Amino acid sequence: MTDTAVVPEHLDVVIVGAGLSGIGAAYRLQTEHPHRSYAVLEARADLGGTWDLFRYPGIRSDSDMFTLGYPFKPWRAARSIADGASILDYIRETAEENGIDRRIRYSSRVIGADWSSARAHWRLTIAHDGPDGPELSTLTCAFLYACAGYYDYQQPHDPAFTGRDDFAGTVVHPQFWPADLDVRDKRVVVIGSGATAVTLVPNLAPEAAHVTMLQRTPTWISAVPGRDKQADKIRDLLPAGLAHRLIRTKNILFNIGFYQYCRRRPAAARKLLTGLTTRILKDDKLVAEHFTPDYDPWDQRLCAAPDADFFKAMKKGKASVVTERIDTFVPEGIRLESGRTLPADIIVTATGLRLLAFGGIAPSVDGTQVELSEQFVWQGAMLTGLPNFAICVGYTNASWTLRADLTSRLVCKVLTHLDRTGAPAVVPEPKGALTERPLLDLNAGYVLRSIAAFPRQGNRHPWRVRQNYLLDALITLRTDLGKTLRPVHRVREFTRNG
Repeated sequence: MTDTAVVPEHLDVVIVGAGLSGIGAAYRLQTEHPHRSYAVLEARADLGGTWDLFRYPGIRSDSDMFTLGYPFKPWRAARSIADGASILDYIRETAEENGIDRRIRYSSRVIGADWSSARAHWRLTIAHDGPDGPELSTLTCAFLYACAGYYDYQQPHDPAFTGRDDFAGTVVHPQFWPADLDVRDKRVVVIGSGATAVTLVPNLAPEAAHVTMLQRTPTWISAVPGRDKQADKIRDLLPAGLAHRLIRTKNILFNIGFYQYCRRRPAAARKLLTGLTTRILKDDKLVAEHFTPDYDPWDQRLCAAPDADFFKAMKKGKASVVTERIDTFVPEGIRLESGRTLPADIIVTATGLRLLAFGGIAPSVDGTQVELSEQFVWQGAMLTGLPNFAICVGYTNASWTLRADLTSRLVCKVLTHLDRTGAPAVVPEPKGALTERPLLDLNAGYVLRSIAAFPRQGNRHPWRVRQNYLLDALITLRTDLGKTLRPVHRVREFTRNG
């Protein structure tokens, strides 16, 4: 129930989401602005975000933890490609060490966010889990920072496969993995070829009778070391903090260099990746049929196979790959368009996630909803048409946290700018027309399905969302905020057509 007779609690900053990004944002905020009041609102009953939600076998990072981890907290575990439980422990430890855990309000989902121009604050409507259903409360804040990512954690992408109800076995989606699912001696078909499928196959294979990854088209999969031997040597020689910074720099430079190599020399990159896979599988035909995509490396995100575990499962005969389209589900498994039937006892629909802008928050200004798809993103962090509102969006070609931490530091700089100028609020405003581009410039199905509902990036700085950490690290925090952030009391709506 809502008590409108009581004046709502007011905070200086509200952070939405207590995952990797939200905990990092809280650390930056309380370190650089210790005088500001804040809270972290988390829709779920525990912190961790992705790393607490997903429980499927083998859940792990797809990039190294020296760059996915925080720059201010050294990664001390042995493996650089870490399992989900270790990452969750790392996030929890960070929150507890810095008192952030005491600022988190769990089971608190933001279902409404309205900016009041007259009062220069956000009014949030929050739904809490109650014994008789959702209970509502209200909170106001001067600045709202959405760190809930851009995935829909309630509803994954789950195609309506023909004949699904006819299948006699069990169908599961990785996002809602049953804790009691027993795959021992079962025939498992994993539909999909992305990071989740590439993780599941080698982790299910040891107990299952056989695991088949069924893909419509091949994906670039690269074997990577699960443990960084160079990092181990550096950590043996140097103090933890210095070692972490050095290893982080090394990995950033390597990852950027490899990405640029793939983009600038795609033919050579294709040859390199197929050559490495052929060296492991020792089967040119197999690699050509199942592991050589039509698109170039990094047109879509590369999938990592730590210690070549995916390929090793195939070499042991415990796993295989089929590249065909599905005709229909049948009682005994999946019938393909070729007429062949894949027998299955369990089908895993690793068909991907759905995008959802900023945790589903639909912001409004003075009661009028702002159409997100008509806004531009400034510095990858704030939106036109929305005062004192920031979003956290990581990189698609590198570790998410690299960009997330820069954004949190930029938010702190914006707050300092407000203090210095005395303005109650600022809103990004471009000078001159912008040429719009998709926010996520990635040719992947999960992006193409939903990106039209997201804000746009522009064609020039600071409206361009770069995928280059070195440039961002040099430029983002040196930007003259007064040139593109307009102080406001009453917001003039800005749209793509405005």
